Amino acid sequence: MKAFIGLFSGIKSFTPSWLIRGSFIVFSAATVLAVGFLAFFKPETNINNLKDQLEHSTEIYDERGMLASKITANKTEGIPIEEIPGHVTDAVIAIEDHRFYDHHGIDYKGISRAFYTNLKAGEVKEGGSTITQQLTKIGLLESERTYKRKLEEFFLAREVEKEYSKDEILEMYLNQIYFGRGAWGIKEAAQIYFGKEVKDLTVGEGAMLAGIINVPAALDPYDHLEKSTKRRNLVLSRMKEHRFISSAQYQNATHEKVALNGKQQGDPLKGRYPFYVDQVLSEASKKYHIEMDELLTGGYKIYTTLDQDMQKAAEKVYKDDSIFPKGTSGKMVQSGAVLLDPKTGGIKALIGGRGKHQFLAYNRGTQLQRSPGSTIKPLAVYTPALEEGYTISDQLKDEKMAFGIYKPSNLGGTYKGEVPMYEAVIKSLNVPTVWLLNEMGVGKGIASLERFGIPMDKEDRNLSIALGGMKYGVSPLDMAGAYSAFANEGERVQSHSILKIEDAKGNQVAKWKEKKTRVTTKAVADDITSMLLGVVKYGTGKNAAVNEWEIAGKTGSTQLPIEGLEKGVKDQWFVGYTPTLVGAVWTGYDHTNAKNHLTTHSSEGAAIVFQQLMAEALKNQEPKGFDVEDIGPLIEQQEKQEDREEIWRYWKDKKEEVEKGYQKWRDRIFNGTGQDGETDKPSANDPATHNEDNVSQPVQVKAKENTDQQIPVDVPQDNKDTKETEKSPPSTGNEKTKTPKDREEPQPPEEKELPKPPKDQGEPKPPKDQDEPQPPKEKPDEPKEPANPPKSGGGQENPGEPGGDD
Repeated sequence: MKAFIGLFSGIKSFTPSWLIRGSFIVFSAATVLAVGFLAFFKPETNINNLKDQLEHSTEIYDERGMLASKITANKTEGIPIEEIPGHVTDAVIAIEDHRFYDHHGIDYKGISRAFYTNLKAGEVKEGGSTITQQLTKIGLLESERTYKRKLEEFFLAREVEKEYSKDEILEMYLNQIYFGRGAWGIKEAAQIYFGKEVKDLTVGEGAMLAGIINVPAALDPYDHLEKSTKRRNLVLSRMKEHRFISSAQYQNATHEKVALNGKQQGDPLKGRYPFYVDQVLSEASKKYHIEMDELLTGGYKIYTTLDQDMQKAAEKVYKDDSIFPKGTSGKMVQSGAVLLDPKTGGIKALIGGRGKHQFLAYNRGTQLQRSPGSTIKPLAVYTPALEEGYTISDQLKDEKMAFGIYKPSNLGGTYKGEVPMYEAVIKSLNVPTVWLLNEMGVGKGIASLERFGIPMDKEDRNLSIALGGMKYGVSPLDMAGAYSAFANEGERVQSHSILKIEDAKGNQVAKWKEKKTRVTTKAVADDITSMLLGVVKYGTGKNAAVNEWEIAGKTGSTQLPIEGLEKGVKDQWFVGYTPTLVGAVWTGYDHTNAKNHLTTHSSEGAAIVFQQLMAEALKNQEPKGFDVEDIGPLIEQQEKQEDREEIWRYWKDKKEEVEKGYQKWRDRIFNGTGQDGETDKPSANDPATHNEDNVSQPVQVKAKENTDQQIPVDVPQDNKDTKETEKSPPSTGNEKTKTPKDREEPQPPEEKELPKPPKDQGEPKPPKDQDEPQPPKEKPDEPKEPANPPKSGGGQENPGEPGGDD
């Protein structure tokens, strides 16, 4: 009907009224003829067992075909029609089907009136379905939306009226209809919204519940009180119009204050694994187009990829408050997590949040939209770089630089000039990552992310994507699905939770069809895995290590969007994998502000949650490793080279000190420099003044560059783990200061073999995550050209929204 009305809505302004009335007559006649025609082709449905069919629960089966959970709608705990107050049933009849006691299942006058009213208005103002038709749709028909089904609904409604009395039909309807917030039936709705028994509902409360039936989500009084109250008053108006209540009752009820139940009690999922079941229902509704009310009442059997042991392990971990960050206000820090099979794409376990579960509420495992921080680096930068011919040992620029108006920096503002790629990944360095993307071109990073299945917006096309800067963001499911390609030789299988769906009769109505995407080559995937193994073994992800298991993964955190706060982050991430399991964990607040934010980085928060989650999930499995290059020897070689360079720099500085001392003594001897640094005027006959061979040339000491570097306001500036202690060479105990005699020119000390400077004692601590600085919040009209323009299309035209910090 909506499509039909939409066709005429644009021309109704110039359509003659006689034509509209004619269409109304034709439609009415066609409806009667269609129902009569269908009588010769009766649908094969048993009307006699309607009550039994209404009481079927939908069942959830795990990957082994074992029953894991049941979805019930409180159908077996209904209430007899005799215990429902008259003003409650009157309210439902007034707004849903005021001719309920006059028709025989189909209200031809109501259908015609609704068609005429809607056609004239150019939009849907009224519905034509009777209470009997709605009951038939819930209990007897499939979910497909076709004209055939609508005709079947007409016919079966008439048959139901022949089999059951009006009161029986109304009782079944009131105990089965959905009222929102997981409330199926009037009894549960009264408890959830008002905390009352049905018999205690007032006229106004009964009218509000009757009004919700039309669009439960949009008319939920907890979220939309104004709309719900307006709808209640419309119901009361209809009750007055049809003489169910008097004018005085109408006035009292419309002025009645809405007193909602503050506890919002009720959870329709009586069975286990509620967050996983939420995902199953959502996938069945969105992917396979089965209406939610039918999913919960139609007696479906849904076979899934659920691993009950892993789901139990995940729920156990999420009940342990001690492993989660504390935040700043004492308010519970939220989190979401997904465990995924990289070979099949099947979701093994899922957590949508901490605390009490609410039916089909916000699922942080699948519906979250947050910047992924540095966890995006392997996807957006290092994978396409390896594909372009870079190697994990290639040197990347690591120095303070700007790309137009975008000025990323490393944690603490420290730079080494150049670093090998694997070190940039292991230490989560920001500037080399952005520099590399700029060299390749932003387009290559965007194309890579699309292959990984990361949802993108056109505004994400800028250099800040290298550090996770996105307009909308990602969920743990998005990130687990993307990283699964690394564990599956470069191939990504689309994530899913449903294998097949059968209806109450055993007919298969939906089946999963595998969808694979070749994201990158096996060689590139192996190189990424080598570097990500290094993150957990040697870098920022050490807290994610699981005993006896090889874990490859990446930390990520994002900057606080609050000026004046120097410490803390908005989001924490860890995404990692073994050869058989991928896990993604996010922690943070749903609404971050000055009072509610995280004070630690991902290596100290999300990585710990990930470690506990994987340890529990893999507890009963045989450890497996990766057949990839061990990056350890490269790191050891790099450390030896850095030690040699450190020794050279130390003695080079000492040599400069000796030369300065030598020059000082020479100046004092030949130029008459005093103790206070004042120089006596030399005589004209002073040979040091005129002998060109002996002219004292001052040593040119280059002024030390200013190394004060801007530190992002969102990261702690005091990084004790990275401070270096002052080094000095071993003392021999025989050193003495010599004084010149008879103005003889002093000689420099004899050259000896340079000993190594002493090293700091104690085992070094793992580096902290890098925190990505953010591009400016306000975008200039004409940004400057990049300091290092990309080779092909990678210029920074306009930085994106704040990216990630890691």
